[in-house]
Amino acid sequence: MWAIVEIGKKQYKVKEGDILKVERIKNASKEMVVDKVLFSCENEKIEVGRPYLKNWQVKTEICGEGKEKKVIVYKYKRRKKYRKKQGHRQIYTLLKICNIVRIPNSEEKEEKDVLLSAN
Repeated sequence: MWAIVEIGKKQYKVKEGDILKVERIKNASKEMVVDKVLFSCENEKIEVGRPYLKNWQVKTEICGEGKEKKVIVYKYKRRKKYRKKQGHRQIYTLLKICNIVRIPNSEEKEEKDVLLSAN
């Protein structure tokens, strides 16, 4: 089973057990639930959201934070003695995908109850 989720305005293809490196998530607790699921594939059954799937959740666990490698930005203007060197290190959060869950809505629960009572 895998899904495409939106975390921080970026989309990621995830499956259970994956470790994602996403942009920094401020004020995050140890566990996080992502409910912006765009697409899911369970065995051969595919569901596409418009824009999101209502009954799907991805449960994640925060593994830690860190900084990326430094990116050097260098500005230069010829013949003007203008040079400017800057560095940037993006902060990221590591997420471990615990499980991808489909939550049955009330209509599906009623259908199951009716089927069980009919038998």
